[in-house]
Amino acid sequence: MRPLYCEKWLGCWTNGCRTINVLQERIEQVEERIGRAVARAGRQRSEVTLVAVTKKFPADVICQAHALGLRCFGENYVQEFEGKHADVAKLDGAQFHLIGHLQSNKTRIAAGLFQAIETIDSAKLARRLDEAAHSLAVTLEAMIEVKLSPEESKAGADPGQLPNLIAAIRDCPNLRLTGLMTMPPWNDDPEQTRPYFKKLAELALKHGLAKLSMGMSHDFEVAIEEGATHIRVGRGLFGPRPKPA
Repeated sequence: MRPLYCEKWLGCWTNGCRTINVLQERIEQVEERIGRAVARAGRQRSEVTLVAVTKKFPADVICQAHALGLRCFGENYVQEFEGKHADVAKLDGAQFHLIGHLQSNKTRIAAGLFQAIETIDSAKLARRLDEAAHSLAVTLEAMIEVKLSPEESKAGADPGQLPNLIAAIRDCPNLRLTGLMTMPPWNDDPEQTRPYFKKLAELALKHGLAKLSMGMSHDFEVAIEEGATHIRVGRGLFGPRPKPA
């Protein structure tokens, strides 16, 4: 009998079918890296949530990852995940985080798809999400995306805006503010991103926020050493993203 994880259980992605064994091996490799990082930091493995980033991968891949024990998934685009949602909505214990920029005109859709929004960067967006969550009778976990990089391409709230933005979100009864998120400039050397992670941790401590979403496939060990509670890993688990047909 086929396991009841997904209607498209054990589907393939990209050309030349990748077996579930490859994903299992990658999960184990990522877990080994996490284990070494938390040991160096004197932390517990339970303090770090692995957010599997499934942007551009089909629903089948989410189902495979879920079958292998992953429970938290990150998506960048509301409309893309909307197309996958029906195939993954009933996965037991699965949590879906929006980790990409959210346009205010898509707040109602997002509120119906995700349990957590990690990229709130304005009071206006928070209020729109709150209204959407209220209409759907749900409560959303909220994180504030903080812009610590001078790059124009990076989104997020300025650190100086945090007191007002935190107050605005806490005034939204359907949002539960838990922490901060950031996306530092890309650098092959993880040590070059360490100052950004350290700064986010300082801001979270200053404002009494417990969660820190920071670190990706190439630098999450450094993020863990600086206090990350959520690491966003895509390539390290699933390999290169599929190219458009």
